[in-house]
Amino acid sequence: MKYVVIGAGGTGGPLCAYLAEGGKDVTVIARGEHLNRIRERGLHLQTTFGRDRTIYPVKAEDMEHCAGKADVIFVCVKGYSLADTVPFIKKISHERTIVIPILNIYGTGGMLQRELPEILVTDGCVYVSANIKEPGTIFMHGEIFRVVFGVRKPEEYRPELREIADDLEACGIRAVLSDNIRRDALRKFSYVSPIGACGVYFNVSAGVVQREGKEREFFCTLIREIEALAKAMGIDFGEDMVKVNLKILDDLDPVATTSMQRDLREGRQSEADGLIREVIRLGEKYHVPTPAYRLAADKIFGEIS
Repeated sequence: MKYVVIGAGGTGGPLCAYLAEGGKDVTVIARGEHLNRIRERGLHLQTTFGRDRTIYPVKAEDMEHCAGKADVIFVCVKGYSLADTVPFIKKISHERTIVIPILNIYGTGGMLQRELPEILVTDGCVYVSANIKEPGTIFMHGEIFRVVFGVRKPEEYRPELREIADDLEACGIRAVLSDNIRRDALRKFSYVSPIGACGVYFNVSAGVVQREGKEREFFCTLIREIEALAKAMGIDFGEDMVKVNLKILDDLDPVATTSMQRDLREGRQSEADGLIREVIRLGEKYHVPTPAYRLAADKIFGEIS
């Protein structure tokens, strides 16, 4: 199958690199100097787990010049850029194309499906801690790479979804074809949203939250608010998400930070609305108190303004 990965940052970069290294037909969509370096020198992966390497060649294009049709499109952009991908997805899709968004923001698959009614859009999420270190180089902070995806309705299932999962596994990416993607996407959100909120609220890296103290307790409190929200939404995680997410956190490089932290620190547009305010909006909708999230929102959006 022909794969296109939209975005070559901390999510799309590793995904494309692993697929290309595994021999799959994959094109990554990038821009600027990052795109130029990938074309000229390939994608260089630096890791904290001893597998530094350069994958070359890697097919790389921008949206304007990418031609042909894709069988599978992974959408790996920030939430605020999602709408910008729609015309491009329409251009490179055929009637059997499958679109898999793996963004940090909960519910993006459903939102994208409404814009692309003629093709199948799943929901999905990714477990990865990585960022662009410099043009052409991705730095991965922990060996937690996992892609979870699935359809929202059983009747939407297609055999190609299993083929995609098998391709990911063959390339060294743990793949989970979910039978309850609503639960599993919120499960992932219960980590990425709290760690982003906590990191920005205290202005700390993972190492500080890995130690006992007010930062770690605040992180746990944020997770508990999402657990309460899940219960109100009729979603049963089936396990203690505080325990699960502390294990993910404690496996990271202590210097790791979230993309939202880095974006806010450098004055760039961020996903703070979807990661922080969206929890408060859902809390209001389902009548679930979110006092810790309100503290984080007051701090974060006060600083933004």
